[in-house]
This record gives sequence, structure tokens and C-alpha cells, in this order.
Amino acid sequence: MEFMLDTANIADIKKYVEILPVVGVTSNPSIVKKEGKVAFFDHMKEIRSIIGESRSLHVQVVAKDYDGMIKDAETILNKIDQKVFIKVPVSEVGLKVIKELKRRGVNVTATAIYTKFQAYLAIAAGADYIAPYFNRMENMGIDPREAIFEMAQEIERTDSETKIVAASFKNAGQVNAALESGSQAATMGVDIIQQALAMPSIGQAVDDFTADWEAVYGADTNLASI
Repeated sequence: MEFMLDTANIADIKKYVEILPVVGVTSNPSIVKKEGKVAFFDHMKEIRSIIGESRSLHVQVVAKDYDGMIKDAETILNKIDQKVFIKVPVSEVGLKVIKELKRRGVNVTATAIYTKFQAYLAIAAGADYIAPYFNRMENMGIDPREAIFEMAQEIERTDSETKIVAASFKNAGQVNAALESGSQAATMGVDIIQQALAMPSIGQAVDDFTADWEAVYGADTNLASI
């Protein structure tokens, strides 16, 4: 099970790589837009410096045509590093790009997946990760749980090394559902993490434990002092 941060916010990345077992950071043009008109490649390199080379960094192409996507991929690899996972939407053109990038030995994350058929094609093309959009699928009347389950079955049937990194969540329940349906990874915004860990019952439990301890051993007494 892998957890990734779906953000380009430097402060959030610095904070949560220290808290969570984060294995990577994903981004796309919409996520980058939230940071304003940053110096894009300097920004991505700063993210890399924070997460290190042992965690994965996923950066998306922005062109829509084959030559443009390939050029985007080459630029990303040259201006950040050769370990970056190039995010490519699974369209007709995108699949051609994925095949070429894998022929070159490039790490690829196939993104903007809404259907099982897209996923099956991306798996066959050799994508390292496939990213089904959980909440968007649900909004379209597509059952993401069933779809992710079948994607996982296809990976098992074909003995593929592709991993599912589910994305596009509105709450922690959807993250749970994706992982329970067979997704090997999930990428989420920090709002999902904050929502999940800020449950009042968690804080109440901690307060109750502290009160019970202090009732026996006194306030300001910790384990090291007894």
C-alpha cells in the first residue's frame, strides 16, 4: 500500500513527508495553478529536494499532440531529473506517447483514467502506474470500486508490474474504498488527510487518556519522570 501527496504546495509537502509514510508526490497543471505563476522547473526541483530520490515525483505533460507530449517529457526529464514519472493522459495520442516513453525506459504514470478499457490499454502499453479518477468516475455514474477491482484483476491475470494509483477523492472513505477494491496506491490532497485525522473523537480519546493518567500520577508527569 502506497500513499502519495497530490499537491505542489511546498509547505504542505515539507510538513506531511515528516508525518506520513509518503512514497511520492503527484501533480498536474490544475494543481500547479493553485500555487500561482511559479518558476515551474525550479518549483519541481525544490519538491524533489524535499522528498529525495527515494520517493517518486510525477509531473504531467501539457501538450495535446504527439510531438508536443514527447517534447514535454524530454524537457521534464532534462530539467528535473531522469527519475521523474511522466504523467500522460490515456487518449489515442497519449497511448502512443506511453509506448514510446516505455521503449526509451522512461517512468510513466497513465492518468485521466475513467474506464476499465483505458486502464487495460495502459497496462498493455507498459505504464508503471495507472491513475483512475475515483470521484470523477462516481460523478459520471461509473462505479469506481468495481472498475478498480477489475483493473487489479487484469494486472494479476497478465502478471503485469503496473500499479494502480487511485486519484481524485472528496473524502477519506473514497480512499479506503479504492484501496479495499485493489488499488496498490492512492494519491490525495492534504485536505483529505486533515479531514481524516481531525475527527473530534480522536482528540477526545487523547484528552481522556491524558486525564486518566494525570488522575493517577499527577499533572506534568510523563513516563520518563517516574
